[in-house]
Amino acid sequence: MEFNKDDAVKRRIQVFTDRVSMLKTNDLYFYNQPIEEIRGGAKVIVRGREMGMYASYSYLGLIGHPRINAAAKQAIDKFGTATNGVRTLAGTLSLHDELEETITHFKHAEAAITYTSGYVTNLTVISTLMGRGDYVLSDKLNHASIVDGCLMSGAEFRRFKHNDMVDLEHRLEQIPDDVSKLVIADAVFSMDGDVIDLPNMVKVCKKYGAYLMIDEAHSVGILGKRGTGIEEHFGMEDAVDIKMGTLSKTIPSVGGYVAGRKDLINYLRHASRAYIFSAALPPAQAAAANEAFKVILDEPWRIEKLNENTRLFIGGLKSAGFDTLLTTTAIVPVLCGSDEQAFLMTREAQHHDVFVLPVVSPAVPEGAARLRATITAAHEPSEINRAMDVIATAGKQIGII
Repeated sequence: MEFNKDDAVKRRIQVFTDRVSMLKTNDLYFYNQPIEEIRGGAKVIVRGREMGMYASYSYLGLIGHPRINAAAKQAIDKFGTATNGVRTLAGTLSLHDELEETITHFKHAEAAITYTSGYVTNLTVISTLMGRGDYVLSDKLNHASIVDGCLMSGAEFRRFKHNDMVDLEHRLEQIPDDVSKLVIADAVFSMDGDVIDLPNMVKVCKKYGAYLMIDEAHSVGILGKRGTGIEEHFGMEDAVDIKMGTLSKTIPSVGGYVAGRKDLINYLRHASRAYIFSAALPPAQAAAANEAFKVILDEPWRIEKLNENTRLFIGGLKSAGFDTLLTTTAIVPVLCGSDEQAFLMTREAQHHDVFVLPVVSPAVPEGAARLRATITAAHEPSEINRAMDVIATAGKQIGII
C-alpha cells in the first residue's frame, strides 16, 4: 500500500518504529522477551539465564501450584482443549457453571459471570450497562480497559481526580438527579500500587444514587486477611454493586468476571456482546481458575507472606532513597524520572539478573517514568534483599539516588 507523505497512520507507525529501533540499538529494549521457563514462581529463565522475577502478576505465587495444574490436566482429559462454541449456544460446560458458583461464594455475591479476558470484561460490562444520556465517572488513574469501556458506552464520560472523594462529589453534584450514574475505580491502582478510598466512595455514591463498580484485578489475593479483596480489607459487605476482577493475575489462568446481584448477572448474560459472541473459556483455564480461588482460601499463609515481603521491599527501597509514591501493596513503583533513566535502570537490573521492566510515557506522565516492580509470596527475603541491592546500585550509578 502506498502512503502520501502527510499520511497520519504512516507517521504514527514511523514514530514507534524509530523509537523501538533506537532502544534496541542501545541495548535498552526489554519488552516482549520470551521466558523459556518459570521456576517456582520467583525465578525465570530468559536467554538461558536464571533471573529473579520482579514483574509478575502472580502475587500469591500460584503459577505451577500442584492442585491447580492437576485440575487443568483433569479438565483436558475430560473435555479436551476447547468447547463447542459460545456460551449461549453450545459452549457452556459444567466447569463454567462451577467456576461462576465459586466466584459467587468467594465474592459474597448472588451470582457471577465470566468472560474471556479482563480487558473484554470491562469493555463489555460498562458499554452494556451504560448508554447515551447516562453518566460514567472514572478515577483519573483507572485501567485503560475501564477508559475504553466508558468511551465505548456512549455515555457522558467524566474523570475525577485520583482517589479524591471531594472532587468526585463535586462532579456528581453537577449531574441531573433523573439520569443513571456509574462510578468506576480500581481497587488497587496498577501503576501506583495505592488503594482506593472505598468507605468514602461508597458514602458519596449512596448520597447521589450512583452505581459503584470496582475493578479488583490487582486486589484479589492481596487485600483482606483471606485475600477476598477490597470489601474484606475495609470490613465492608455488599458495598460494591458491580464486583469486577480478572482470572489472569493472582488467579493463574485467563479471563475476567463480574459478581453482583442475580438480576444484574442475568441481564449481562443475555445482553453483553462479549458473552454472546465470544467463544467460551477453554476447559483447562476454567478448571485452573476454579481451583485457584479454593487454594487462596485454603492457604492463607500466602497472603501473610506476601504482606511481609511487601513491607520488606517497600521499606528497603525507601531507605535507599527511592520514591515509591503511596503504595502499600505488592505493586511498587520505583520512580526514575525521565524515560531514559528508566530504560537505563532496567538495563542495569536485567544485566544483573533482576527481571524488572520500565513504564514510560505515554503510559505515565513525562518525568514520572518508573520501574514497575512487583513482589510475590514466592520470593524469599534473601532474594528480595539481593534485588534491592541491585536496584540501589543502579540508582546510584545513574544518579537517581
